[in-house]
Amino acid sequence: MAKRTTIDTAQLMRRAEDLIGAASNRYRITVQVANRAKRRRFEEFDDMDDSLMKPVMRAIIEMSDELTQPEIIGE
Repeated sequence: MAKRTTIDTAQLMRRAEDLIGAASNRYRITVQVANRAKRRRFEEFDDMDDSLMKPVMRAIIEMSDELTQPEIIGE
């Protein structure tokens, strides 16, 4: 059984709060996180090595990175 990586919950909560704070609609950002997590979950079936973090946590981290570092988003 693969061991999941531990992440600092305070950091995860801060990132989630940053996402919600930057969004104009809390419901919409929540749905976006859920959709990305769902998409990542199905992608994990193809790549079992990347299943160390839960999809929702990964989605929050990715989206907050995109928020704070817009240069990582490809054009």
